[in-house]
Amino acid sequence: MKHVVMFSGGIASWMTARLVINEHGPADTVLLFADVKGDPTNTHCGEDTDCYRFINETANKFGTRLVIVRDGRNIWQVFKDHQFIGNSRLAPCSHDLKQRPCRTWLDTHCDPTVTTVYVGIDFTEMHRLAAVTSAYHPFTLEAPLTKPPYVDKDSMLKICRADGITPPRMYASGWPHANCQGACVRAGQAQWRKLLSLHPDIYAYHENEEQNLREHLNKDVSILRDRTGLEPVPLTLRTFRERIQNGQQSLFNLEDFNYEWGGCGCFTDYEKPDPETIGETA
Repeated sequence: MKHVVMFSGGIASWMTARLVINEHGPADTVLLFADVKGDPTNTHCGEDTDCYRFINETANKFGTRLVIVRDGRNIWQVFKDHQFIGNSRLAPCSHDLKQRPCRTWLDTHCDPTVTTVYVGIDFTEMHRLAAVTSAYHPFTLEAPLTKPPYVDKDSMLKICRADGITPPRMYASGWPHANCQGACVRAGQAQWRKLLSLHPDIYAYHENEEQNLREHLNKDVSILRDRTGLEPVPLTLRTFRERIQNGQQSLFNLEDFNYEWGGCGCFTDYEKPDPETIGETA
C-alpha cells in the first residue's frame, strides 16, 4: 500500500503528513509537492523561499520521500496561455501548475488499487470533500483532519514547533496560509493590501504583470473586484494601490474588507477552466 500526501507546504498539509506517517510509517509514504515558481531565478513569483526550507526539513525529519513536480511556467505565463487573468472565481494556475502535474505523477507512478491520496482539508472545509474525492477517482481519498480529534491551525503550529520544525515564516507574519508569497489570485483585498504593506516589491511585480496582460488582451480585466458600487467591476492592482496610497481610507480600510482574505484552494477547489469562458472578462 502506498500513501501519497498532497503536500502544499502549508501547516494543514504538514499535519496531514504527520498523521499519515504516524499511522503507516515513512517507508510507504510520499510527500508530493507541486512547485509553481517557473523560473527559479524569479524571486517575486511562486512560493516563498522559506517554503522550500520547510518542505525539505519536514521530509528529513519524518524520514520520508519528497517528490517535487513542476509544469515549468509561472502563474502569469499560464494566464497568458489561457488568455485569462485568474481570480477568486476561476484560477487556471491551480489546475495547470498544481493539480495536473500531481495527477500526472500519480497516474504514472501509482496503482490506484493500492494507493491512498491524502489532502489537508480540515473540519471547517467538509463542504469541499465530495468534489475532491470525485477529482481523485479512482484513487481512494482521505482527509484525516476532518475526523476527530479535531485540531485547529494554532494547535497545528504548536505541534510543529514541538516536533522541532519551525513553521513557514509566512504564518509568523500573520498570513492565513503559507503559499504563493501572499500573492494568491484567489485572495481578496485584505490579503493584497497586506502584501503591499509587507512586500511592495512583490506587489509591484504582480501589478506590472497584470497591466501587461491587460494590454495584451486589450480588455478591462483584473484579479480584484471593486464592490463599492451597485455592481462589482474590475479593480486593478494599480488602482487599488493608488487608492490606498492616496489615503482613501473611507472606502479602503482593513475593517471594510477584513472578510476578503480568500486564499489558497489549489488542492481543494477542482473547477477546471471552461473553454467557453476562457478569454471572457474576469
